[in-house]
Amino acid sequence: MKKVTLLTGSAALIAALSAPAFAQTEIAAGADATGISGINDRIIDVEDAVQDDFDRDNDDARFGNPDRREGLFGSIALTYAGSTGNTESQDFSLAGRVSNNAGPWQQSVGMLIEFGEDDFGNKDKEEVSTIYDGAYYFNDQFYAFVLGRFSVDGLANGEADYDGQPDNEIAEKLGDFARDGFIGVGPGYRVINTETTAWRVQAGIGYRYTQTGAQKAGFDLEYDPVTDSYDRVAVNDSSDSGVGYIVSSRLYHRFNDMVFITNDTDYLSSKDSDDVITNQFGVNFQMSDQLATRVSYTTEYQENRPIRTDNTLGVSVVYGF
Repeated sequence: MKKVTLLTGSAALIAALSAPAFAQTEIAAGADATGISGINDRIIDVEDAVQDDFDRDNDDARFGNPDRREGLFGSIALTYAGSTGNTESQDFSLAGRVSNNAGPWQQSVGMLIEFGEDDFGNKDKEEVSTIYDGAYYFNDQFYAFVLGRFSVDGLANGEADYDGQPDNEIAEKLGDFARDGFIGVGPGYRVINTETTAWRVQAGIGYRYTQTGAQKAGFDLEYDPVTDSYDRVAVNDSSDSGVGYIVSSRLYHRFNDMVFITNDTDYLSSKDSDDVITNQFGVNFQMSDQLATRVSYTTEYQENRPIRTDNTLGVSVVYGF
């Protein structure tokens, strides 16, 4: 489970909310019983994930105010799946977004609710998030942004999710954020804005609020290697809040019609909460009209974690014929 939700630049905060798409579960008669439908759904998931990777690099706000739909519009989607028998699981998700674009002013509000139980009927997700993303474009180079997010993790506490849950799993939950919010405003500027190279930077000031599971529960569990056990330690502070700062950079450069690179960097800091730094470097190859490849390397740093840095190598390939 990730310890922190990462804030990105004003182009997007969360890409999980999108317009609803409807498709048949069964692609042919007999597909469900033979397992074809399940595999077909996974194929669609992989295709969508790969397309999302390429779409994020093809940032529509790269060169200036993107040409977006005008007026007020939005969508809402709900999904539920529950199983009984050999497994006892449930998954519920509700997502929605409302957007309003009027000339240089663009803004959207999003909501995401997720509840889940694993195959043994134990709760494994209980999260609610809201986001706000706004931008005002003075011209192709200079803009102002507003970012807001508030997330609640109902499982980040000192209570066992099922009988006999080991202390190391409870200790992990205590280290997660039970509540995590940020609201910030600031200017953005396109330092370079040519047909082959685009680089924009932005910096903002705001207010950050966090509460760990340990702060919510009033205690933490610390591992003692001598006894190979966890000791209960009292936690007196109930939350952390204060002025927060966010600095972001978005760099794009196209070498030729076949190769372009991107480098996205975000730094979130506040006095009492952990600093968070993310960097994603991507190389995109359009080898032909049918074949495209993207290789990315993502680094996520969070202050005060036992292992502060996570690194992820990603490879996406699309071939059409």
